[in-house]
Amino acid sequence: MDARELLAALTVAEKLKDTTRHCYTSQGRHESVAEHSWMMTLMAFFMKDEFPEADINKIIQMCIIHDLGECFTGDIPTFAKTKENEAVEENLLANWVNSLPETAKDEMKCLYKEMEERQTLEAKIYKAIDSLEALIQHNFSDISTWSENEYELNLVYADDIVGFSDYLTNLREEIRKDTIQKISER
Repeated sequence: MDARELLAALTVAEKLKDTTRHCYTSQGRHESVAEHSWMMTLMAFFMKDEFPEADINKIIQMCIIHDLGECFTGDIPTFAKTKENEAVEENLLANWVNSLPETAKDEMKCLYKEMEERQTLEAKIYKAIDSLEALIQHNFSDISTWSENEYELNLVYADDIVGFSDYLTNLREEIRKDTIQKISER
């Protein structure tokens, strides 16, 4: 990717620094999508020894690119996102990816396809990290920032995507304990 192409791609991706999510930080401000992606990559780095058979670099790449579509649509919380929202985001992202230089375009298309199909170990780990990071961040935030539906949702969210791994199942249970403790203190 030449210098001008890189700068053009970064101009789009930089929007994630100012695109806020539903979650709040521990200091009380909205979290950005970029911060969520960063925390996911850090989680993947810390987990690498738990999954020696997985390609950690691929997982980190998935974590980095997974929410790039939100450059165009903003963040819509999981519990509010519709199929129509998803289709719009996918189309806008696909148009942008298709505008990238051939190598980057091909690599990103392959990663997005793998992430969507969620058949590989790497894609399963990435998806679990995506969901678990959101729960962890909710536990870090003040409970007054939670919407009413999250008291129940945060107790069960991601249970269905961690079952392939004892490690991730255990991590989910520890997060649930933190959630229960947080709710009990309100």
